Amino acid sequence: MEPPVTEPGPAAREPIPGPELEVPPEDTVSLGRRLRQPRTILSIVVPIVLVVLVFRLAFNVDVASLVAGIRQANAVWLAVAFVVFYAGFPLRGYRWGRILAATRFRLGTVDGTEILFLSWLVNCVVPAKLGDVYRAYLLKLNAPVASLSRTFGTVFIERLLDIFAIAVLGLAAGFWSFRTGFPPDIQFVIALGIGVVVAMVALLLTLRNFGRGILVRFRVPHRFVELYDKFEEGVFGAIGLRHLPPLIVLTGLIWATEGFRLFFVVRALGFPDVELGLSGAFFVALIGSLLTAVPLSPAGLGTVELGVSAVLVYAYGIPQTEAATIVIVDRVISVFSIIVLGGLLYVVSGKRRGSGLAPGSGPVGDAPALAA
Repeated sequence: MEPPVTEPGPAAREPIPGPELEVPPEDTVSLGRRLRQPRTILSIVVPIVLVVLVFRLAFNVDVASLVAGIRQANAVWLAVAFVVFYAGFPLRGYRWGRILAATRFRLGTVDGTEILFLSWLVNCVVPAKLGDVYRAYLLKLNAPVASLSRTFGTVFIERLLDIFAIAVLGLAAGFWSFRTGFPPDIQFVIALGIGVVVAMVALLLTLRNFGRGILVRFRVPHRFVELYDKFEEGVFGAIGLRHLPPLIVLTGLIWATEGFRLFFVVRALGFPDVELGLSGAFFVALIGSLLTAVPLSPAGLGTVELGVSAVLVYAYGIPQTEAATIVIVDRVISVFSIIVLGGLLYVVSGKRRGSGLAPGSGPVGDAPALAA
């Protein structure tokens, strides 16, 4: 399954001259080097200690019951949750390929999925969402003609699509899950979701209509204006009227895998006093996904566990120990398994050594404009 290469829009047909961002030195993106930094170690250790203390002292979690709940989980439903979650990665790889195609660069689904999975590994072990930087670095390393600034633009539009989908799907699931009335704490979450959607629309309109003009007005050096032009092409090249509908469908399917994963985790644990339902699973899972955007720790470690547990306990009335068990099992699939499988891929993958992309990948059309 290869992403189609679409005819570029008017802005993309004209070569944009000027400088290009350089590939970062390898030691600045080295995963091993980052893991040895004290800041990274603290960003992992401190949230774990915080979660343990809150679970034990504030939530009064019974450790013995928690372990027993995990042991009695249905292995078949856990496997289904695992498969559904990992089905999202080729969808993400295909979507990224479609976005890149709008900037005149062809990337196969297999290559895109491999690079994406390695970037998720980085996000799971290093704070500050450096996996997004690592993704652009890997593409540039394996395809030197790729434009870093355009690639960052495609990653940026992906993030906007993701946040928009999380907000819209989360709101829909929340309205259905709490159709008899929103608890006070959930009302704040709903208002926050609506605010996120409004802020995103305002941001896109500002970038589209005033972004370059603002830079020129404040006399930003011409080199940075040219880099912004390429970044803007990466952002808006993929969201024309022809490109947007399939991207919306793909994004919805991607985030549906998150909701179904939690739904099957709850099904696997089989707690008799847990009433969550499919809409509740989607709502809680999407809140957890939104919390991973907090860049203080890898994969939102600490923030996600405490936030999701609080929603399960206070909004859905799930006992503390059962809520903690659900969160831990779900995070084992969504984070720990990525560290294990991603670590294995990191060892054997040629992408981190610049082995190149599959035949047929690379610039399409006016190649010199991409390498400019």
